[in-house]
Amino acid sequence: MMSLRRPALFPAIAACFLLLAVQSHPPAQAQTPILGFTPSAAAHETDLENRFKAIPSPDEERRQHHIFTAEPHVAGSARNNELARYIADQWRNEGLEDVIIRRYDVYGSNPKSTFLEMTAPAHYRAILRELPIAGDPDSKKKSISSAWSGMSASGEVTAPLVYAHSGNPEDYDLLRKQGIDVKGKVVLVRYSNPYSYRGFKALTAEREGAAALLIYSDPAEDGFKKGKVVPNGPWGPEYHIQRGAITYDFMVPGDPLTPGWASVPGAKRVPVEQAVSIPKIMALPLSWHDAKPLLAHMDGPVAPTDWQGQDWQGGLPIKYHLGGNRVRVHVKIEMDNSTQPYYVVEGRIRGSQWPDEWIVLGNHRDAWVFGGVDPSSGTASLMELTRALGKLARAGTRPRRTLVFCSWDGEEVGLTGSTEWGEQFANELRNKAVAYINVDEATSGPNFHGQAVASLVPMLIEASHSLKDPSGKTLYEAWKESSVRERREAKQPEEVTDSNLADTRIGSGSDHTVFLNFVGLPVLGLGFEGPYGVYHSAYDDFFWMNHFGDPGYRYHTLTSQLWGVLALRLANADLLPFDFASYAGNIRRFVSELEKSNKGVWGQPPSAVQLGEARQLPPLDLKPVLDAIDDFEAAGKRLNESATRALASGRIDPVLARTINHGAMEVERNWLNPDGIPGRPWFKHILYGARFTYAHLELPGLTEAVEKQDWPTAKQQAEILRHALISNTRLINDMDSSLEVAAPKEK
Repeated sequence: MMSLRRPALFPAIAACFLLLAVQSHPPAQAQTPILGFTPSAAAHETDLENRFKAIPSPDEERRQHHIFTAEPHVAGSARNNELARYIADQWRNEGLEDVIIRRYDVYGSNPKSTFLEMTAPAHYRAILRELPIAGDPDSKKKSISSAWSGMSASGEVTAPLVYAHSGNPEDYDLLRKQGIDVKGKVVLVRYSNPYSYRGFKALTAEREGAAALLIYSDPAEDGFKKGKVVPNGPWGPEYHIQRGAITYDFMVPGDPLTPGWASVPGAKRVPVEQAVSIPKIMALPLSWHDAKPLLAHMDGPVAPTDWQGQDWQGGLPIKYHLGGNRVRVHVKIEMDNSTQPYYVVEGRIRGSQWPDEWIVLGNHRDAWVFGGVDPSSGTASLMELTRALGKLARAGTRPRRTLVFCSWDGEEVGLTGSTEWGEQFANELRNKAVAYINVDEATSGPNFHGQAVASLVPMLIEASHSLKDPSGKTLYEAWKESSVRERREAKQPEEVTDSNLADTRIGSGSDHTVFLNFVGLPVLGLGFEGPYGVYHSAYDDFFWMNHFGDPGYRYHTLTSQLWGVLALRLANADLLPFDFASYAGNIRRFVSELEKSNKGVWGQPPSAVQLGEARQLPPLDLKPVLDAIDDFEAAGKRLNESATRALASGRIDPVLARTINHGAMEVERNWLNPDGIPGRPWFKHILYGARFTYAHLELPGLTEAVEKQDWPTAKQQAEILRHALISNTRLINDMDSSLEVAAPKEK
């Protein structure tokens, strides 16, 4: 684990630097400067990127996408394992090095049988299947599974049915107000109103004492109320079923039996009954076709149209009731939840100058069915990325740092493959890795969404200027225009600027989680989005992508290009392009938003704020934290200025550069708290976390303590944050001093 104490600094660096620094590139002039590069290096980088961007092709993206969507390939399946071997063979043929398939024996999940019927007041047996779509040959395949939820418990129950809207805690508050107790009953909930991860719905139902959970896709969220449905449009048809796992990976991701360490041979395994991420409730997803007869027969109070701003009435042409008595259902689920092998494919292009500094790039391979968008669009883009970079490497053009490519397994079950790999190599990653770049879904439409820790946002913005969007604009222009439009539609008044264009509020739900929250790596996430109503269903396939998502595979290609440009800039930069002043501004916003959302608490005398139990609320003074942020920002600005001058001189001593870069890599590690978030020790990052819903949670330990009004813990977490800021400020100041001492003197 990384300590929050002051890291080893640079007491003798300046003395060892040569005043006559070495230029590692022949003289050349760049058309445009690039963050982290000397002018000559930027010129070479621009030429390299142009050659790289010319290689990925829409035809190859489409060909690879067709391979990966040819058959269902859920985690642990024979087809998914076959695809792992295919990727490894392709990477070897493309010239990647050290290609290996790593096996992790983990607690996995597969269905044996699922059954649902309404027994009263009428009989209806749910089909739990998706019917074929005209024109879509894949939708006819017999290999498509019936409805099932990963990590569901096995069991059988016949009980009354209750409608609980989105299945969040506040929804059960309404049921209680209506005199409805769900204990021992089956609960029917919707997927997205508002969005919450299905695992949180399961945990909430389990805590409420429900016997089983049914989760259905209401047309108000992703069906005909949104627009035309498949095969005439991108939205979900009557029979679409959103599969998915209900694993409690917001507590601890990865193999439930090896929480915090890798599931390698000989690893200690906790008993199943002690595994905190394994649900104890039965769960089953439904299409609205199967949910409609249940809802239509329900009695009880009419579901409200406005409860805490939420409309419990849905998109079906019926009156929704809360139920609880009239409708009875019979649920029977038999699962094969047992230890099984998952496979991670790993390959590299070794760096020519700093092979022990890594840029890690990854996408998960496993899908709930065909995975047209999730994840096979990302997998196709990964394959074109490696083909292009492999071609350059075979021609003698290698990155200066090592590129590590990974195809993850079991992401859909519990972020499993990436977590096990990250846990296995955590110490090596903390010593060597610069950043992790994740692509889960490459595209479901034309609107780019870029996510990054704030220190890498300027690099992401800069790179977006260098790529062409299929619209003919630069990617930056298209990104900004779509962001303005989306925020206007969402009635968000904030003006779109470079400082808020990228998403710096990073939750969970994909493979970046282990790298950011456990290892302490800076992360970026890339993807294009659009209308997409077939998520995790059999209709998310090759047909859907070719008709609605990305018919010309142009956004697949752009994803490969952007992914590669970012990787090459991180791999080739003279000084790693981290902007810690940008990071400081982001942290200040996090603190300000925490204060604003808890207005009236900070700095007031104890008598001014009362709890319901008449206990007095102590003040929480965040001024020391804000002062530490100011110091961190000032240090970041000075380092930016020193780095800009050093790079502009064209002379960066390689020993100095290596030392500065390793210091910059250490900054993200210093945001780790070895003890983790209170109650969730696996999650160690003090700036970034996730709520149980998967939603982003900034300053997680501090925020959760404030929301619980646990002031001793809040003060402790604020002090941990302050000490981390002080530690990183000292580190950055030492880097800046080293650059200043070694800077060429003007004659």
